[in-house]
Amino acid sequence: MKQALFVLAGVLILVVVVAAAGISTYNRLVTLDQAVDQQWAQVENVYQRRLDLVPNLVETVRGAANFERDTFIQVAEARSRAQSVTGGGAQAAIGAANAPEDPAAMSQFQAAQDQLSSALGRLIVVVERYPELSATQNFRDLQAQLEGTENRITVERMRYNEAAREFNTTRNRFPTTLIADMFGDRFAEKMYFRATAGADKPPAVQF
Repeated sequence: MKQALFVLAGVLILVVVVAAAGISTYNRLVTLDQAVDQQWAQVENVYQRRLDLVPNLVETVRGAANFERDTFIQVAEARSRAQSVTGGGAQAAIGAANAPEDPAAMSQFQAAQDQLSSALGRLIVVVERYPELSATQNFRDLQAQLEGTENRITVERMRYNEAAREFNTTRNRFPTTLIADMFGDRFAEKMYFRATAGADKPPAVQF
């Protein structure tokens, strides 16, 4: 009888230890998952700041110089595409929110933002033909804000990748991966921002 009680006590202790370890692991994954979500929100925030700056930049340039119409069209279209995957309605917002776990959504988000970077770069290059424009205070202020925003984007993307790496590393370690797999997509691996052709170059700002 005593032996059976000892065995039962041992089993109960083992169950408690395993349960405690499982709860601790789950809570750790939740903490890291929230850290990734928080950093993703920062990424969206700095990209939204750039979207908000673009109309002011374009109007300032348009009002001071007679540019090629195609340049404005390209910037407007690129901004529209970028906005459609960030804040352009509830469906777009949901898609952007799912980007850390959805390779297709992440690819779409990054491609749209890279196209806007490219279009802004072409706009700034065209501005170089108008030195009197680049000398105006309004344009200099907007350009400084845009340059600062591009720097913030680089920093926030780097921080997001670091948070995603920490989550993925923890998630894929044994035995944590057993707990993560039990919850399916709840703890899916996070996607990274990856460099694409020209994506590592912010719009030119030298005059």
